[in-house]
This record gives sequence, structure tokens and C-alpha cells, in this order.
Amino acid sequence: MFNQENTSNTQWSISDSIRTYEIDKWGDKYFFINKKGNIAISNNTNDKKSIDLFKLVEEIQNRDIKPPLILRFNDVLKDRISELNNSFINAIKFYSYKNRYQGVFPIKCNQQKTMLEKIIEYGSEWDFGLEVGSKSELLIALSLLKNERAFLICNGYKDKNYIEMAILARKLGKRPVIVIEQRDDVKKIIDSVKKLGSKPIIGIRTKLSSKSSGRWGKSVGDKSKFGLSIPEIMTTVEELRDSQLLDELNLLHFHIGSQISDIKIIKNALQEASQIFVELNKLGAHMKYIDVGGGLGIDYDGSKTPTSNSTNYSLQNYANDVVATLKDYCDQNNVDHPIIISESGRSIASHCSVLIFNVLGTNNENYEINIKGDNSNSLIIKNLLDTLNQIKSLNTDDDNLSKIIELWNDTKKFKDDSLSSFRLGYMNLTERAHVEKIVWKCAKEITKIIEYKNIIHSDLSDIKSILASIYYANFSVFKSIPDTWAINQIFPIIPIHRHTEKPALEASFADLTCDSDGKLNNFIDKGNSKSLLHLHRFNKDEDYFIGIFLSGAYQEPLGNLHNLFGNTNIIHIDITSSEDYKITNMIKEDSKAEILKVFDYNVDDLLERIRLKCESAINNKKITIAESKKLITQFESSLRESTYLSK
Repeated sequence: MFNQENTSNTQWSISDSIRTYEIDKWGDKYFFINKKGNIAISNNTNDKKSIDLFKLVEEIQNRDIKPPLILRFNDVLKDRISELNNSFINAIKFYSYKNRYQGVFPIKCNQQKTMLEKIIEYGSEWDFGLEVGSKSELLIALSLLKNERAFLICNGYKDKNYIEMAILARKLGKRPVIVIEQRDDVKKIIDSVKKLGSKPIIGIRTKLSSKSSGRWGKSVGDKSKFGLSIPEIMTTVEELRDSQLLDELNLLHFHIGSQISDIKIIKNALQEASQIFVELNKLGAHMKYIDVGGGLGIDYDGSKTPTSNSTNYSLQNYANDVVATLKDYCDQNNVDHPIIISESGRSIASHCSVLIFNVLGTNNENYEINIKGDNSNSLIIKNLLDTLNQIKSLNTDDDNLSKIIELWNDTKKFKDDSLSSFRLGYMNLTERAHVEKIVWKCAKEITKIIEYKNIIHSDLSDIKSILASIYYANFSVFKSIPDTWAINQIFPIIPIHRHTEKPALEASFADLTCDSDGKLNNFIDKGNSKSLLHLHRFNKDEDYFIGIFLSGAYQEPLGNLHNLFGNTNIIHIDITSSEDYKITNMIKEDSKAEILKVFDYNVDDLLERIRLKCESAINNKKITIAESKKLITQFESSLRESTYLSK
């Protein structure tokens, strides 16, 4: 007979946790489990400094800064920028390419001021610039970008004000490139040049016929939102020639989507774009730059496959293909090698941010079966108890898979019978509760056996859903990681501590919002996905912290105020030595008052309304003065506090 003690006391090692959560695959060179069983973060420099994430969060809490919070590691951000630039430097040297790489960061990826300031600082040695897609982003870039050699790529819809600001910015020593993405842009540029008497650097974005894949596969091609078709490019070239602006057409831009998973797609696009670049030179344009756009992917699940959550290439592979393809086409056509620009926001920003939330509670129950085995039980309950006893009597040394499946099918049939009886009034609520407890116990006992014997069978796959718990998480999916809801993006999610302890159960997460979609139930599973995550048993007297990793790109700007949950605390951290750090910046979380103001509520007016209602209730003897004072005090203090929950 199966001995429960053999599994409950099974030794659990850090290696077991590594296999369970696959941190060695997606953690790259930055995240690992240390000897204490906590997640640690490395700066990946020569001195290999690292800090304990669990210890860090505890010390931040001691500063009265509570989860949920975003930890942003400056060292990781710096390393991502360095690796991108060095990959292109290596490729340029290897292929004897006769120009340089000079990237830009797309502001839409993360508009936080402290983030952009760090990117500009860390990218300064490579003249790293910015890309904007709106007038507001243009204002940010014009204010923050100081390096006169750095590019300012101006994309998106443009009106005359946008174009005139970009043209005049050249007089401030900026290096803006106005990219023609719509045919309307051409006339606006020509009119602005006549009005201002100054000429801009002009780029042109092409719609490639090369196909993309994944979530953004339909965003490119002939029907894409931005870019000019080949006939439109020819018309634009002639209009610029007629306006004596063809010499200012210096850049070709293309974009084949975000998170490109397959290197073959990138190669095909590069070949088509390189030929267009060559042809524009032949038409008389002074082409000096090529912007290969974004799309450089990251490996969210660590599988290194051409799937939507992974990539089948490295950063160096990407740089090699860009440089080699451009060199071949330019050399074959006796065209000067252009400066290479990319807009690799996701690859730069993702790794440096970790969202930490705490678990508030769980619906997990360890049901005890306290039912008398006498004739007072209904036939359904008797049958279920008999089935449970048969499951407990199974010997794991025997080949009893067929018997396990038979008993599980019996369990489900008796449960279905109980639901029918309950709907017809033949079973009361107490009896139904007994049934559900016994079914849960049957599933638990079968799970012990199939885990011990490592049995996987489709007829037993629904057992997990019965045993699964829901852990209630102190954050908002819609505010902090909206891509999990909007496009089913998978992020690595893992407890940041307790990795010397065996996880006790499988669960999903529910957030604080009053929305059925406010949940996390899509997790990494060896290159695929699963709906449940291995978690440790929750103790309400102890903190249980969960980290969502690789979440630094797009999540903050895409987040919304659903249910009026606002920004979390954002903390920038430098790793100064092993197990030591310095907090360099902190962006305070939104208070309820700040969020209410966004929706045009006057908090003083709200407070006055409550005060008047209290006075009326006092006059009508419905509330005491002391109770009124307590309510108003709590109302006032709540306005100043976080939109999230405290323990």
C-alpha cells in the first residue's frame, strides 16, 4: 500500500526548484537561485556582484515601502545596452563592415523619466538615441536628449506642428530624422521647409512584402498601418526631387513587428529592405542610414524556439545577420555601407524590471472526511466512500493504471449524480458538501499515486483542476502586466524565496480587481504553457512574495486604471557589491486621491459630502459623534494611502 510519509518528507533541493521553474533557461545571466533558496540578481560585470531579492524586498518593507512594487535594476539595464552595442561592434569587425551601429530606444516601450535618463546615460558612449511616435514623446526627447551625435527618429502620425518642431530642433544641435510614414507627410514637410527656410533629415518607411509571424504577423505587409508601398515611394522620390529635397532623403526605415521569434523572417526582411536601399541610391537619394526597426525578441520561456514566447536566435546572431546582409547588397552594387540603426526596445528594457507582489490569502482547503459510515448516508455518499477506500487500498507496486482510471471515472460519475439529485431537491446542502469533500479526497489520493509512479494519462488530466488552489494576489493585472490579459503573453513567474522547500500544491493567481479576467493562469512549461504553477503552502502569518520577471517593456505604458488601481512603487537599484545595493530613485505609488483626480473628482468635495452626511446622521440619531469622527478620519487617511491593500 502507498505510504504517504514517503512523499511528504521527500528531500527537495535547489536543483529541483531550478528544474521546476526553469530559471536556468529564461534567467539568462541575470537571475539564479542562491544557496539560501532565494532568487538572486547578478549585475553580470566582471566582478559578478549579486544581491538576494528576498532580502532586498524585506529591507524595502522595513522602509515602509510595501508591495506591490517594481524593482528596476540599473546594472541589468546598462548591461543590456552594452551587449546590444557590443554585438554589433563584433559583427562589424568580423564582416569588415565600413560603418557603425547607432541604435535608438523607442520611448513607447517605457516612458518613465528615470528609465529614459538611465538609457541616455548608459548609451552615451555609443551615441545612443531615442525614437518617438507622437508629439508628446517628441517633447520628452527634445528635452532629455543632449548628445548632438545621437539620432532622434521621428515616427508616427505628424501634423505641421510636429514637423516644424523637428526641423527647428536641428538648430538646437539635435539630430532629428523625420520619417515619411504616410503620403500626407510629404506635402507637410515641403510646406514646412518653405515656411521655415530650413531642411530636415528625411527618412522613408517602406511596407515590405516579406511575411512576419506570431502575434504581430498581420501588422506588416501591404495592409500595414504605416509605411509606403513601392509605387508610393517612387512618387515620393519624384516630389522630393522637384522640391530640391532629394539630397535630404538619407534614411530607409522598415519594421516587421514586435518580438520576432524566427531568424528566417528577419533575414528575408533584411534582403528585401537592402535591395530597396540600393535602388534608392540609384534614383539619386543620398542614402546614409538604414533603420531596421524593432522586433528583436527575447526568450520569455527559455525554450530557444521560434514560438511567440521565445526566439531561435541570440542577440549576436541578430547583429551578424543585419550586418552581413547589408554588406553583401551594398558591395554587390558598389554602394557605401550605411550607419545601422535599430529600435530594440523590448530587448533593452525587459530584463531590468521585476514586479513583486505579496499573496493575501488562498481558497485552498485540506478537507477532512468526518462522515459516519452508517445507513444514514445517502447511496451516493456510500458509493463515494467505498470508492475512496478502494483508492487508498491500491498498491503502488502493482500495474494498476486501468484500475486508477476506473475508480476516477466512478468518482466523477457519482459527483454528477449528486448534482442532479441536488437540483431536483433529493440531496440537501450538507450532503452536497460531503460529496465535494470526498471527491476532493479521492483526487488527492490518486494524485499521490500517479506522482509517485510518474503516471501521465489524458483520462486523469482533470484531477489537477479539482485540487488546484487560487492564490489572491495584491496587484492588478490590468495595471501592471496587461499583456498577460490582452495577448496571452507569458512572463516567467516564480516565488522569490523558499526554494529549499518542496512546493505543496498547484495554483493560479487572482488579482484585486472585480473582473473575471483579472487572473494569472498561464505559466511556462518546457516551451509550452500550463494553467497552474507549483507554489508553497500559504501561511497568513508570513510573507509570501512572487516575482514576475522580464516585464520591463510596454507593461507600464499599456497599463490602465481598471477598478482605480494606480501605479505601484518603482524603485531603481544599483548593485554596489555582493549583497549590498544603493537605492538611486524611487517613484512613489499613486494614492487614491491622485487616481480620483484623474477622473475629475475633487477630493475636498468628496470629503465635504461625507461630512455633511455624517452631520445629518448625527441629527437623526443614526450615528454617534465618535463614530462620525472615526469614519471621517478613516476617509481622509484612506485618500492619502495606496490603492492596493496592506496586510
